[in-house]
Amino acid sequence: MLVAGPLIRRRSSLLRFGILAFILLVATWQLYPSPENLVRFDLNLTPPAAGSHGTPQHDKGRKNKPTDADTAKPQPAKPDSTPPRWPEATLPATASEDPHPIEKLMFDAQRQFAAISSGESKTLEQAAQAYRKARGRHPPPHFDKWFEYAQSHHALMVEGFFDQIYEDLESFWGIDPAPMRREASQFEMTISVRNGTATAKSDWMWTKIWLNMTKTIETLLPDMDIALNAMDEPRLVVPWEDVNGYMKTALSTRKLANVSETVNEFHAWPDPKTGSLAGDVADKNWEKDEFYWKIVRRGCPPDSLARTTPLQGSWKEPPTINNTYAEPHLHKGYVSNYTKSIQVCHQPDLQGLEGILIRPLSTKSTKVMIPLFGGSKLTVNNEILLPAPMYYSEEERFIGNGNHGIEWPEKTDKAIWRGVATGGRNTEHNWRGFQRHRFVAMNNGTKIARVESGEDRAENFALPGESYGVQASAGKSLGHWVDEFADVGFIDLMCSYSDQRNKCNYTDFYFNPIEGIKLSEQFNYKYLPDIDGNSFSGRYLGFLRSTSLPIKSTIFREWHDSRLVPWKHFVPMDNRFTDYYGIMEFFRGYRDRGAHDEAARKIAMEGKEWAERVLRKEDMRIYMLRLLLEYARVMDDDRELMGWTGDVVKKPSLAKPWSSWW
Repeated sequence: MLVAGPLIRRRSSLLRFGILAFILLVATWQLYPSPENLVRFDLNLTPPAAGSHGTPQHDKGRKNKPTDADTAKPQPAKPDSTPPRWPEATLPATASEDPHPIEKLMFDAQRQFAAISSGESKTLEQAAQAYRKARGRHPPPHFDKWFEYAQSHHALMVEGFFDQIYEDLESFWGIDPAPMRREASQFEMTISVRNGTATAKSDWMWTKIWLNMTKTIETLLPDMDIALNAMDEPRLVVPWEDVNGYMKTALSTRKLANVSETVNEFHAWPDPKTGSLAGDVADKNWEKDEFYWKIVRRGCPPDSLARTTPLQGSWKEPPTINNTYAEPHLHKGYVSNYTKSIQVCHQPDLQGLEGILIRPLSTKSTKVMIPLFGGSKLTVNNEILLPAPMYYSEEERFIGNGNHGIEWPEKTDKAIWRGVATGGRNTEHNWRGFQRHRFVAMNNGTKIARVESGEDRAENFALPGESYGVQASAGKSLGHWVDEFADVGFIDLMCSYSDQRNKCNYTDFYFNPIEGIKLSEQFNYKYLPDIDGNSFSGRYLGFLRSTSLPIKSTIFREWHDSRLVPWKHFVPMDNRFTDYYGIMEFFRGYRDRGAHDEAARKIAMEGKEWAERVLRKEDMRIYMLRLLLEYARVMDDDRELMGWTGDVVKKPSLAKPWSSWW
């Protein structure tokens, strides 16, 4: 007994320790969800902003591998500082050894969303300090009025939401403002603001919508003239070398001036085209080159692939479609860096895969930098982005009729797309490269089956590569499988040389137009691919607000890009569409196996909720007001002394951290 007692107590202690260790292990494991359970992982955050993505993975074995020069755009920054990045997001140690790439990307998106959740400003003081830290200048005059307006409309105040403004305007800090004011005043289509009243002489439909938007905030605006791009296509492609020079000059103007020196007022402008606004303006030498890529590439760095790769000479044969130039923005074949995927400087193959780069519907471009506003642009264009008028107008053809779709389980488990064969001016010699033609073709199960069997060649698409592991392709049943889920087709072939609707002598052999479907009815399908037309797709906001899952492919920038997180609010798709079949197999499964239906529903609903929080009409007006205050300042001769410092006047200690910021 004297021996047994201690042994029994020791075993009891070991047992208690073992139980405690097991409980701790289980609790720790539950803190880190594995990718398999990602669809049930919710951070329950206050809605934050989205920023640029993390460093992309490169394939070291690739020839002509894109380098930093391919995507470099002059960006002023504090000397020796490191640009902000998404935090590195890695899978937890307990994750399965070989998760699907999309599982990792969804997991990373949650982490990215969480990383910026602390960026919200609750007070004017917080917003002003966040501005100074991010921009290296004081906020513009009347910043306090802007903040009050935003708060009165219950906006989520995150400084990163407005990054596009500073990318668009920064180069103008390196240009004399006086000629810029004349350029704006004398442009062919403008909105003018004088004494708190906005007017426009044009009755062009988009101008009227932009004018209506401006009039909702006109009493808060200083005098200005807003030059508008009337075309679908962007028009400014200033050479990279010129923009780089402007940015270097702009960097030298960045400073947080002494509070006693700052001015919180704007100067009045004379009437349009009078007084100082009546002088000479630069000759634009408008270019009309049909091959737009020749114009686009000058906006890229001199040593980029866009500048060094030979121009494509013909589009008559089926295009070469692979991921060689896409690797910098992909993770195992899927888009991991959405911001980079939109950039064209490292992707010279897009010169033969995008309608606007092959032959736009219309071309009128210039090398001259002028303050021109528009609704979308390529990353090499120099327009200043406004919220697009089709988003603000909320027409049924773009947004739907208020019906966002039925409940997810009741939806048709298919991908639906309807549209016109736009994208540019297609001809019998170039249509194979146009993005909408490519996408419709790769959703035609009959065509795919004939290519699989060797009966036909793929005129304008590629079968999935082995790296995607698409099961239907391995069994040569891809065509049959695509027929199960694809409801995709043109409603009009939009032929360049035909007066007959729905007819085109050079594509009739390949496409059969089908009946259109109202946008609101399309929301009753689960999957909504979104493909660029002549410029950006005006349906994107409607897709985001729906209860369906947007699958987004684009090379265009828009005002809201920094507000959306790929793989959390929408599914990004590469512009070659090489990942499309893999995306559909991941979410739908194959032969009733391997589906991730709940993951699709989760992204769809989180995208809808987020769009209803940060992409409202009120948010468009708030963005526009902030943009136009910044624009008015950069157009002012005294701009380097102009700024709002009311918070520092009341609380001088706010100036203490400035020296560590800039």
